[in-house]
Amino acid sequence: MTKKSSGASPEPALARAEIGGGPSVPPATNSGGRKLTRRQFLTRGAAAVFSAGLLTSGYAWKGEPNWLDITRMELALKDLPSAFAGSRLVHFSDVHLGFNKDAKDLARLVAHIKEAKPDIICFTGDIVDSFAEDLEDSVTILAELSAPLGKYAILGNHDYKNTELLTRLLTSAGFRVLRNQSYLIKQGGATLAVAGLDDLLHGKPDPQAALQGVPEGTFTLLMMHEPDYADIAEAYPFHLQLSGHSHGGQIRLPFVGAAYTPYGSDKYISGLYYTEKKAMPVYVNRGFGETFMPFRFLCRPELTIITLRRA
Repeated sequence: MTKKSSGASPEPALARAEIGGGPSVPPATNSGGRKLTRRQFLTRGAAAVFSAGLLTSGYAWKGEPNWLDITRMELALKDLPSAFAGSRLVHFSDVHLGFNKDAKDLARLVAHIKEAKPDIICFTGDIVDSFAEDLEDSVTILAELSAPLGKYAILGNHDYKNTELLTRLLTSAGFRVLRNQSYLIKQGGATLAVAGLDDLLHGKPDPQAALQGVPEGTFTLLMMHEPDYADIAEAYPFHLQLSGHSHGGQIRLPFVGAAYTPYGSDKYISGLYYTEKKAMPVYVNRGFGETFMPFRFLCRPELTIITLRRA
């Protein structure tokens, strides 16, 4: 505050700023009704921005990556055999063990999967972030999962440093690893095929090889890590594609959406889509883990529970 000189009234702070040529500042007041000085105004503004940054970064680092979103939906499929109508399919993807997720995190996810009482379990790739050995501590945890119609897995682009060991570990956990292969499920006199393709970036996906042995007209569920492959897959007799890879963008901005998505997930990023020519449904799971940076923002990790219905 300025001191009064004898016989003179104090000069208004706003007028002084204008005379001095600096930017004028609105006469802000605090809760006590006293005017804030320019220094106080700027200091408090900077503190507010800094605090918001800390809260946001803390949420994106320690908050959202641990806040699982369980998506429940019913999906109507016109070619689904009636014997499989009402089946509960659990879809998870992109665990990325060894980066920002470990066996304890996976145990939390497995508990939610068990609670869903799935009929069929589908994992669509990237069980580890870099090294197959990072799965070893989690084999017994994955082995706790059971589903009467089976547990199926494919490899993602992060799974290719030691595919033999990774396949062996997933198999010992009770998963059937499909690499350009399919498996026929029989129930109530009807047949459903689960097909899995190699990764687009580091493997050699071969739809024709995957469909060998699948009788014509069989409802076929395709597991493919990169979702954009759906525009190729729709030319083959697949009826539903499950994918991951995108992480939903992992960081999403208001009014903008995904800040970045990896190659192979530019078009189909998160949730349910239908291809343009055949209207084949494609579901993209946002993944459970993170990669490159341990953050998520406006893009929670996801577990998907799909109840299959006949259209």
